[in-house]
Amino acid sequence: MARALRSLPGGVNSPVRSFRGVGGTPPFFAHAQAQYLFDIDENRYLDMVLAYGPLILGHLHPKVVAALSRQLQLGEAFGGPTEAEVELAEEIGRRMPSLEMVRLVNSGTEAAMSAIRLARGATGRDLLVKFAGCYHGHSDSLLAAAGSGLATLSIPGSPGVPQGTVADTLVLPFNDEAALAELFSEMGDRIAAVIVEPIPGNMGVVLPRTGFLRRLRQLTSQAGSVLIFDEVITGFRVGRGGAQGLFEIVPDLTCLGKVIGGGLPVGAFGGRRDLMSQLAPEGDVYQAGTLSGNPLAVTAGIAVLAELEGPEPYRRLEELGSQLEAGLQEAARRRGIPLQLNRQGSMLTVYFAKVPVTDYQSAMASDRSAFATVHKELLRAGIFWPPSAFETAFLSLRHEPADVEFLVAAFDSGLARLEAV
Repeated sequence: MARALRSLPGGVNSPVRSFRGVGGTPPFFAHAQAQYLFDIDENRYLDMVLAYGPLILGHLHPKVVAALSRQLQLGEAFGGPTEAEVELAEEIGRRMPSLEMVRLVNSGTEAAMSAIRLARGATGRDLLVKFAGCYHGHSDSLLAAAGSGLATLSIPGSPGVPQGTVADTLVLPFNDEAALAELFSEMGDRIAAVIVEPIPGNMGVVLPRTGFLRRLRQLTSQAGSVLIFDEVITGFRVGRGGAQGLFEIVPDLTCLGKVIGGGLPVGAFGGRRDLMSQLAPEGDVYQAGTLSGNPLAVTAGIAVLAELEGPEPYRRLEELGSQLEAGLQEAARRRGIPLQLNRQGSMLTVYFAKVPVTDYQSAMASDRSAFATVHKELLRAGIFWPPSAFETAFLSLRHEPADVEFLVAAFDSGLARLEAV
């Protein structure tokens, strides 16, 4: 870490890795296998981060490794079209019928940025609506802090983001149908797009209230605004058709990442043919990328999706998630420690809070100090849990019921430390 601090800002290449939210020094990892990570001192950790979601098959799945090995013999990048790009786009559309056309990019950030540009270009409008606590990458217009009340003309959420860049970004509280309806009543004809994580995973997991997403679909359709589902985390993670399949809601555009790259850098956005046809070179809305559709990432994604056919993978992930939820809840109940656990399938977050977490405000009210105490105990026990109270933990198909039991026991030890404080 001392070496890293001399050459990397904060010693890391992504802020949450620094452990600033939990204290201590992050482990530096050397290799991985199945559900485990190994650091440079050969300590083994049960991996509950899974690269923040993409490793739904665990590390080094034999089918993914074999596919990548074959591709490496053929070439790592061509700067031209490949058959695999077409195959992945077709496979995505087969599982998510709302994606009639797909554009592959290099990251979730790039997917969200490009989808918003397309929505503005297609509608001729400027206003963008997002929800407090939903993260859509670090492009300037999306780094907007929420204000109080109905919807606030946002202030930049980071130095280096000009006020003018976020002036057309409006922020609403997630799960607030009344605020949503009022905004569309006042400004609906000026709103180009609404972007939302249908199941937010970046303030921790927050589940949409019944009817919220359906009302959002209704209001955007009536106003002629583009509804963008950011399924970078949920896409093919919460079900075969993503969150839109679970809730049976058809967005206009969808952003994807994580699982479709099998651990390699990738992103995608897609949706209605009439919208996607407005992208260059077919249309006038410009978007490009030298390494978009990189053969290695695309090949890994195809291999991962092939292993997620049928209901069985998601049934197994649900069983593991349910076992983990029940174990953590029982440990907290037994020790009398207030705990809220939000889960959808194999993604979950624990909040040390007395009231349900339904939006950014209630998430921020949780006890971060308590989380840090428990996190230290999990790490000491050999469990790599996301080092932030507002990140999502994940299970993979390589995790076993015994791993869940081990995790629950370590969590209980963390709760015992809380009692002693």
